[in-house]
Amino acid sequence: EVQLQASGGGLVQTGGSLNLSCEASGLTFDDYIIGWFRQAPGKEREGVSSISPSEAETWYANSVKGRFTVSSDNAKNTVYLQMTALKPEDSGIYYCAAVDIDFDLRDFNPDEYDYWGQGTLVTVSS
Repeated sequence: EVQLQASGGGLVQTGGSLNLSCEASGLTFDDYIIGWFRQAPGKEREGVSSISPSEAETWYANSVKGRFTVSSDNAKNTVYLQMTALKPEDSGIYYCAAVDIDFDLRDFNPDEYDYWGQGTLVTVSS
C-alpha cells in the first residue's frame, strides 16, 4: 500500500519559515516524481514545487520561486519543502503527491498525480 505522510505544518508569522516533510512508503522512490500542492479555503488546489528524487531535478511555481526549496533524502524516502519569507497568501493545506517518473515535473496538474498524502495545515498570520 502506497502511503505519503506529510508533516511540519503550523502557525507562523509573516516572514517566518517552516519545513515540511513528506515520507513515502510502499513505492520505489526513484520511480516517482513527488509534488507539493496547496489548497486555500475556497480556492483550487495549486502546484507549488516538484522534485524528481532520482534525477535531482526540481521545479517551482512562480509564486514561491526564490522562497521555497524542495529537496529529498533518498535513503529515507522523504521529500522536504523548506519555506521561507512566508506570506499570508501561502496559507493553506499542503499536500504531497506522487506521479510516475515519466511525467513532466513542470506540469502541476493534480489530476495526473496517482497518490496523495493527507495534507498538513500551514497558516501564516499577518
